[in-house]
Amino acid sequence: MSLAGLSINLATVRRQYNFAQAVDACLIQGITSIAPWRDQVEAIGLQEAVRIVEANKLRVTGLCRGGMFPAADKEGLAAAIDDNKRAIDEAAALHADCLVLVVGGLPAGSRDLPSARQMVTDGIAAILSYAREQKMPLAIEPLHPMYAADRACINTLEQALDVCDLLGEGVGVVVDVYHVWWDPRISGQIARAGAAGRILGHHVCDWLAPTRDLLLDRGMMGDGVIDLKAIRAAIEKSGYHGPQEVEIFSSENWWKRPGEEVLSTCAERYLTTCRL
Repeated sequence: MSLAGLSINLATVRRQYNFAQAVDACLIQGITSIAPWRDQVEAIGLQEAVRIVEANKLRVTGLCRGGMFPAADKEGLAAAIDDNKRAIDEAAALHADCLVLVVGGLPAGSRDLPSARQMVTDGIAAILSYAREQKMPLAIEPLHPMYAADRACINTLEQALDVCDLLGEGVGVVVDVYHVWWDPRISGQIARAGAAGRILGHHVCDWLAPTRDLLLDRGMMGDGVIDLKAIRAAIEKSGYHGPQEVEIFSSENWWKRPGEEVLSTCAERYLTTCRL
């Protein structure tokens, strides 16, 4: 059965493979869409990463990640803006569908969450014209509220879409089930995002109960409590039919298994658990 709708976020096999090895392993499984992280690209070199993508006619469903805007001072914000412009260049070179933004949490020593969220809006606004020039969509990924302090102060699709509405063309959202499955407003916000053409990516994994580590114990699809097909149905109903990108951080399970086992399981679970 076709795996055309499956993408592998290379974090899923980051302990097993480097960029080139991960691509080869994906191709063996019949997977032709990937989403690398910037450190993985840097390790092999952007020019070589681009060569591999182009030679194998890969779809890059996103580059992870830009963002991390909130800063304790103007110098820190300026550094974040410069780094995000570099990330835009990298994403454009790789022909990525979007640059994924993990927006950042509270600056060091701060307790002012509204101010941090305003810094995020200001930061995205500061790079938006450059992203538009490069024809690179910016995809805000709202993260679960447990990450509000250190990783992302945008925690719901509603918050992310409010920023998109404020900033206009060129900004959208990633619907990552790990971060939004719990939200009682999710269905309405997915419909809102789809109606505005704001959905730029759909990430899948599963939420294990109990969870041993809030960052590094994501489950394989079907092993947890998320209704993956219901979320996908809402996403497709909203008009988005792009790939489902598997993104699993699993220090005590999947990162310890052979890479080929991980990828073959991703493929099997995509067909049986995720796809409508």
